[in-house]
Amino acid sequence: MKIGFVTSCLPDEDLESIAPWAGAAGFEALEVAAWPRDDGRAPTHADVALAGAGEADRVRAVLDGNGLTLSALAYYENLLDIDRRARALAHEHLLACIDFAASVGTPYVGTFIGRDVSLDVSQNLDLARGILPRFVEYAGERGVEIIIENCPMEGWHPDGYPANLAYSPELWEWMFDLGLFLNFDPSHLVWLGIDPVRALVPYVDRVRHVQAKDTQRDLSARDRFGSYGKMIGRASAWDTGWWGYRIPGRGEVEWDRLLVALADGGFDGTISIEHEDPVWGGSPDRVREGLRMGLAYLQVRVQTLTPHGAPPRTEPTRALIAAE
Repeated sequence: MKIGFVTSCLPDEDLESIAPWAGAAGFEALEVAAWPRDDGRAPTHADVALAGAGEADRVRAVLDGNGLTLSALAYYENLLDIDRRARALAHEHLLACIDFAASVGTPYVGTFIGRDVSLDVSQNLDLARGILPRFVEYAGERGVEIIIENCPMEGWHPDGYPANLAYSPELWEWMFDLGLFLNFDPSHLVWLGIDPVRALVPYVDRVRHVQAKDTQRDLSARDRFGSYGKMIGRASAWDTGWWGYRIPGRGEVEWDRLLVALADGGFDGTISIEHEDPVWGGSPDRVREGLRMGLAYLQVRVQTLTPHGAPPRTEPTRALIAAE
């Protein structure tokens, strides 16, 4: 397994400054932010609109020159947006990301399914069945797979309900039937009350990429706000009142169990740290220090795994879970 990070945590820097630092720090891969340059909400470290103008060569050269691989392109957007124009733009950009991934030599484009918040879940699933297969087919023709992060994206819904219909195993099975794959992030499952390892094991063969993020909870505060979080005076979608994202090792994810489950299931891809830890944010230096801590924490654990899975002292993951 390689360890990398999502470049969106350094939005004001370009790839030419991020990659040398990442290589020197010991990272092996980058999940490169690829939102449209005029989007204004997220960074552009690979401008897929410039694919025909040497951008793929630039990205490849920057990464190769610093001993890094491109684990995936990151374009996490609502493909079922209630705003038809926004939806169409997201579809257009996703196709551009797929083309760029093929040209630069990475097999994965990461995104969301999303949700039309004016429709119920069943209606959204029907909507997605009519929209998403063409992207799967388009990607497959170019040797690319679309990987979906299991984030609820509750901030997209006016009442904080899940607005990315890929947040639970029930919905993973549905999206796998469409030919999509999983960019597995355990942090979301923790606050949803789902055991990440129990959720992962039956579907590990559909995991193509892992995002490493942790979650810290305050269960006494949950008794005040409930699972959906604070509703009055909420400063942002992140202001839940009872949980928050942390660097790997700073929260409640059982990384040893999780990594064993991945290894036993044959996963040998990239673990990409998604830095959204407010404790280690606020400045590029703080973000970099958080990334270093996450890397050090994961490196120790990854290095204990044999090429065939867990160390000999560990029982097979399925048996271990069944016995718990």
